Amino acid sequence: MRSVLTNELTKTFRKWRSSISFLALGAVVPLVHLAFWWQRDRFLDIYARGLTQDFLIFGNLLNTYFVTSFLMNSLWIHIPFLITLGAGDQLAGEATGGTLRILLTRPASRTKIVVAKYTTALVYSLALVLFLVGLSLLVGLAFLGTGPLLVPGRNIVILSAADAPARIALAAVLAVWAMWTVASLAFLLSSLVDNAIGPIVGTMAVIIVLLVVSTMPVDLFAEVRPYLFTTYMNVWQQALRQPISWEEIVRSVSILGGYSVGFFVTAWYIFARKDILS
Repeated sequence: MRSVLTNELTKTFRKWRSSISFLALGAVVPLVHLAFWWQRDRFLDIYARGLTQDFLIFGNLLNTYFVTSFLMNSLWIHIPFLITLGAGDQLAGEATGGTLRILLTRPASRTKIVVAKYTTALVYSLALVLFLVGLSLLVGLAFLGTGPLLVPGRNIVILSAADAPARIALAAVLAVWAMWTVASLAFLLSSLVDNAIGPIVGTMAVIIVLLVVSTMPVDLFAEVRPYLFTTYMNVWQQALRQPISWEEIVRSVSILGGYSVGFFVTAWYIFARKDILS
């Protein structure tokens, strides 16, 4: 099993398509930090206007923690798209390249192959989210420094500089968990088709449609909303609230985990009984 997993990890991270995601983040993250540093007064006025008008604020509010949390909002659409580049390619990519039959001639069973490829998709997603957060923190230290964590929203929250690193770390862990559900969906779609583009387009189409249903304040969608995994994709934001709602985190994590397991089991069932013709 270890050799199969090592082989799958090596194949995935050596592909040019997999590198695109990291190269894109490597370009975007410094640019965002540079933009905030260049016009920090303007951004501070936008995100903390109510505070600066009514209170005397001491400390560096526009810091690396704030920009990192700002970048994590890309977990709605942009990061899921990058994740599908790796997760959606696991099974469908082999079929597209005509290597699936060769892969199945090895001693490893179909179950071991599916588990290895699914684990690879999870590792890829983990690496992508941690790369985003880690790079943002490193670049932010050079450009903006540290300070209290400003969390804009309907109710503005300011977390102390001492609490900010732990909150960002918790948010990153929860973000990985949410992105694993996205990777699981892409992996399921990868087991259904023989074209590597299909899982990418299909996953993003599902996410966009479900996000519309789960975020629009329309009574028509109220009954369906609690059953959609996209409703809980913002679980990472719970780590930046004061106080932390652990009950909500546990609920969201449980539902997302249930979806991930369901997607994987379905993908395994389909692949285990699939006729491989090419």
